[in-house]
Order: sequence, then C-alpha cells, then structure tokens
Amino acid sequence: MLGITDLKNGTTLLYEGDPHMVMSYEHSKQGRSGAVLRTKLRNIRTGAMFDITFKGSDKFDEAALDKRTSSFLYADGDLFSFMDSTNFEQFEIKRETLGNKALYLKEGLEVQVQFFDDQPVNVELPIKIELTVTDTQPGVRGDTATGGSKPAILETGASVTVPIFVKNGDIVRINTVEGTYVERVR
Repeated sequence: MLGITDLKNGTTLLYEGDPHMVMSYEHSKQGRSGAVLRTKLRNIRTGAMFDITFKGSDKFDEAALDKRTSSFLYADGDLFSFMDSTNFEQFEIKRETLGNKALYLKEGLEVQVQFFDDQPVNVELPIKIELTVTDTQPGVRGDTATGGSKPAILETGASVTVPIFVKNGDIVRINTVEGTYVERVR
C-alpha cells in the first residue's frame, strides 16, 4: 500500500480501478486541517489528465506494470507496430495511447513498453535519440533576428527549433522528454 508521502513524479498507482501515473504533485498543510496532496494524474489506459486532491490518510495500491524491451517496426495509419525483443511477438499500439511520443519513433528504435493486464499502455522512449533533418531553410550568415535559430522537420515528421548552422541531411540529437534540439551529431 502506498500513502501520500510515497507519491512522486512517475509513480504508478491504481485509482478507481485504472492505472494512473503521477505527473506532478504538491504537498499542502493549511492551519488545523490535515495535510493534503494535490496531484495531476494521467490515466495510463486512456491518456486523460485530471487534478485530484488526496487527504493525508488516503492509501493506494501500486499499479503492477510489466516492462518489456521492444523494437518499433512501422506505423500503419493510427496503429504503431512493435516487436517484443525476448519472445519476438508483435503487437500494436494506437496513436492516441502514444500521444506526442509517436513523433520520435523511427524504425528499429528500442523502447520500453509498459503492459497492464497484458495490454500495452505506455511507451518509454530513450531520453535522447538521433534523427535526420529532412527540411529546413538555409541559414543566412549574420541572421540573428530570430536568436540564431530556425524551425526544422525531422525524418519522423517532428518539428523542432535548431541553430542556423543545421542543414538538410544533418543528424541531430533530440531530447524526447522536452522535444528540443540537443546537438548536431558529427
């Protein structure tokens, strides 16, 4: 059983029968009333986000999520196909389950897939991945009106802001958590 002091960012718990992940939390104590914990929870099955306030005496069961290393194979419309790296079984995950993570999936990428009741419910991407720039405007020397940056489209369709020296065909390292440019790969 988990208490409110056990809830941190990334903690998974069962709430109203569904697995939820704590996205943010804030402890609060007001006068004579007991401590409360304000949280932002994401339903792992549906992706819905909502705010819940827990009392100090509330207890929860931890959601038992099974993690499996898998490879991304391909996307077919709104379905993304993966293969379990240990038993080579293939399974699909809907785009709505992946959310923005779908923008960083490229063929052969190894990810951690979380399962709840043998259903894939979440994908953990590597923190940094390398992608090829497919479309960006040429940088103009001395053009610093935009802070020395410009938009670029990556091979997966993701759009990021890159420095002006990055050109089409360059491979760049991207932070998948923040969706930002990290560096150009030589």
